[in-house]
Amino acid sequence: MERVNKMVAEKPVVIFSKSSCCMSHTIKSLFCDFGVNPVVYELDEIPRGGEIEQALLRLGCNPSVPAVFIDGEFVGGANEIMSLHLRRSLKPMLKSAPRNTQILGCFYI
Repeated sequence: MERVNKMVAEKPVVIFSKSSCCMSHTIKSLFCDFGVNPVVYELDEIPRGGEIEQALLRLGCNPSVPAVFIDGEFVGGANEIMSLHLRRSLKPMLKSAPRNTQILGCFYI
């Protein structure tokens, strides 16, 4: 759990994903289309990804991916992110985040 907290504290927008998950792909594409620079951790491609996935489940991320954190806070998975987007609340949330989230490009780990 401490590892996840450290990972999400390092960057303004963090997405935990799996390379084979279509919903993760959709959320990553949405953020990149906004011009947001999320750090994306592909749990099926990084060391100890399974441990991180278990920690996300303990945090209440169910399913474990995609899991989106903005300014260190868990915002939600695909359903929550798409609901925020459809209510036109996601962009303002990103813009009002204390840390800069408007850097172009995507960064995958």
